[in-house]
Amino acid sequence: MAQWYYVEKGERVGPVENSEIENLFNSGKLNAESYVWTKGYDNWKHISEATELGYLLNEKVEDALPPELDMPPVIDDRNVVLYSWDDLKEDEKIITIKIGQDRGVDEEVEYGPFSIIDLQRAYQQNRINEKTLAYIPGENEWSYIANTPIAKKIFGKAPPLITESDDERRESRRKPFVARMFFHDSQQVFEGVCRDISVGGMQVLVSNFPFNVGDEITLNVHPENSNYHFVASGLVVRHLRDNQGFALRFVNLSDEAEDSIQKYVG
Repeated sequence: MAQWYYVEKGERVGPVENSEIENLFNSGKLNAESYVWTKGYDNWKHISEATELGYLLNEKVEDALPPELDMPPVIDDRNVVLYSWDDLKEDEKIITIKIGQDRGVDEEVEYGPFSIIDLQRAYQQNRINEKTLAYIPGENEWSYIANTPIAKKIFGKAPPLITESDDERRESRRKPFVARMFFHDSQQVFEGVCRDISVGGMQVLVSNFPFNVGDEITLNVHPENSNYHFVASGLVVRHLRDNQGFALRFVNLSDEAEDSIQKYVG
């Protein structure tokens, strides 16, 4: 069982068990923006960023809003706005990165979306490197930043290409877990990278989204490295820090969708 530290009134408290974090969260003494740390973390994380504590947010989500009755329509994927590495503007916040393999650890976590300018700053702060994986809507898989056309802009010079012989974990580079979504009858479709999914809900990393808390969104969800997907609807229950996406609660989830999620999360 993980041992946790948390911040209270500017002071570090701990270590405590998961059950104590749960009690503090459920009582309101901790919230999604509270800082926590456990072994394996490079730095403090907000509870909303701690994968191991994602179930706390989902439990809160279940009580937050009433269920909806309508089943969502299928999204026309032809309306999705896609991008190209070659045409990417330096201030466009549409790059999702995956941290883990680049640091030689098994646990991988997605962050973003970021712009080229954001990644330049992250590189200067030693938060990313040439083997950090990156993804933009329109690509078929994650790519090492060193192998993208934006590498020179981020690192100051073009690093050597990372060849397949260097890649010991090819499966982690396949297309990420994505959701294509639209708001009610809007014709604009957004593609975001999903994380912390359960049958209760998930978080979606996406830039420039128009969704407010309480809005209902229709989604086509495509779990990574799999041949199945599902259609669902959900309600926005929280914006993520720095407006990098939102937390969503599924509503009226079909048996097929629930089965797909169960297979994905194991």
